[in-house]
Amino acid sequence: MSTVLVEESAPVRAPLNDRGARAVLALARFEARRLLLSVPVVIAFVAYVAWIVWRTRESWDDNPALQDADRATQSMPMLVGLAVLLSAARAVVRSERHGTEHHFSVLVLRPWRRMAGHALSVVPAALLTAVCVAGQFGWEALKPGAVGHGSPAELAVGPLTVSVFGALGVLLGRLTMSAVAAPLLVVVLLFVFVLGTGPSEASGLSWLAPVVATTGPDPLPSDLLGRPAAWHALYLAGAALSLGLLAVAVAGGRTAAVRAGLVLSLAATVTGGILQAGGATPSKELTAARERASVRPELTCAEHGRSRYCAFPEWAPRTGTWAGVVDRVQAVAGGSAHDLPLVVRQRIDARYGPGTDAAIPALTGAGQVTVGTAWGGNRVPEFSSAVAAVLVAGSEAAGGELCDGRMVTVMWLSLSWQDDPMDALRRVRLDDSVTGSAIVLSPTDPLSMTEGQTDVVRRLLENPPAGTGARVKEHWAELTAPGVTTARVAELLGVPGPKKADSCED
Repeated sequence: MSTVLVEESAPVRAPLNDRGARAVLALARFEARRLLLSVPVVIAFVAYVAWIVWRTRESWDDNPALQDADRATQSMPMLVGLAVLLSAARAVVRSERHGTEHHFSVLVLRPWRRMAGHALSVVPAALLTAVCVAGQFGWEALKPGAVGHGSPAELAVGPLTVSVFGALGVLLGRLTMSAVAAPLLVVVLLFVFVLGTGPSEASGLSWLAPVVATTGPDPLPSDLLGRPAAWHALYLAGAALSLGLLAVAVAGGRTAAVRAGLVLSLAATVTGGILQAGGATPSKELTAARERASVRPELTCAEHGRSRYCAFPEWAPRTGTWAGVVDRVQAVAGGSAHDLPLVVRQRIDARYGPGTDAAIPALTGAGQVTVGTAWGGNRVPEFSSAVAAVLVAGSEAAGGELCDGRMVTVMWLSLSWQDDPMDALRRVRLDDSVTGSAIVLSPTDPLSMTEGQTDVVRRLLENPPAGTGARVKEHWAELTAPGVTTARVAELLGVPGPKKADSCED
């Protein structure tokens, strides 16, 4: 009888560090799924997506400036971030609330590794926010009238904000182990950021907030914004890492990797915070560039038909759209104005930076028209009114001084060809009215309409008599003669005149 010896191989065991890392990732996946399915986060993302669809569908009337569209992606992620903060903090204190904390002592994962899993669980929420940001900005960029350039650093603010708030929730939960601390902090943050009680945008301290919005009525060229967006993104990224690693350290993680990561992330946070605060103050070079763009801009010019159109390089694709408006206005004009070559110049006042609304003085040169950097909506009748005023009065400066019946001719040229003339009349007036006297908006100095002129213009636009266009061209010389009364203009165009003479014609 023989004996057979069988040698059994010892089982291969993974190193403890590898098993711990896999366990941390498994916990992170589990907690991330729970966080994304929590009620506050689901509500926040649903509201976020609904807001994107509602806002982006008709924003800027399909004519966005992408250097403003990137900043428009930053506000709503704060709502998602607050929801993630609340849910992350509740996940950390879940075992304390349910009285199961002592059961974790039998697990392989040490407390600091569990905290690392919680910190990593906020990453998918930040990535989902990044998808929403990309969708919103991509939608704007694909619109037919989009101009300009977006900034990757500005687009990163939304996802980084969610990361910061999520890491803050993890740290808060670990420090307090209280279920009420996070809701109280959310209320405080809502009061500070949403209600606007924080520092002003002009101060360097404002850049310590996650989002610094500086939006004005008219976009500026990308190179004139002067926002320290890259340093701000570094500041937010460092803050998110610092908060997450600090939560791990508080939970007992004292490894060399944690300590080194905490030092590096704090250094990034401080560096970004200091440099962004310094970058909030315009440099001498930026101030000089803004001055040149406001006083002696370097424009790119193109010929369309009889006229010349000069724009900042980022707006050069829009000159054809302006030419379409000019052609429509001149098509209903008479006399020499029908074929008058115009020079359309894009003008801004960038000396005070973004977020300001500075008046642009009217041009005094004959045949010169100003156009701004915003387009669509009210800007179309405002521009067409400026064109009409130059055709009737000769220059923008002279058009701003019109008071007699020529204003009726100006408004007919500006509005009669538009799809909804009465709606355009309402939108181009400062008080959104179609009765009484009002200020008529323009890219430069506004025009003014008296009550009688408004009555005549409204009759012309609501129910124009047959052949009104032909009458405008036939009587062009008298309709544009200085001193012509509103009553005489109404008579020439075949509509009832005003009930009383306008005060400026007395």
